Amino acid sequence: MLTTVQVLAENNFGDTRTGGLAGPMGLLMIVALATVTVLLIRNMNARLRRLPDRFPQHGEPGRVDAAVVDPTDGPAAQDSPTNTPTGPQQRRNG
Repeated sequence: MLTTVQVLAENNFGDTRTGGLAGPMGLLMIVALATVTVLLIRNMNARLRRLPDRFPQHGEPGRVDAAVVDPTDGPAAQDSPTNTPTGPQQRRNG
């Protein structure tokens, strides 16, 4: 009869010498993922540095708002047959 210690000590994992490539492949994958992560962070930082310090707000000079018409203002709202977005859609898209 088997004792508890013998059951727990039994090797149920098969031959452990056949998977000799698993360790180096795992290390290679970890190094590759770390390299890709470092390159991604550097690329994102470079892109963030190229952004302006402050974006122009609605109504500031430098932003072209002449083509955007509020469809809820005045008689042009009823006369316009185009697919201009409604007020909430303008705020969401603009």
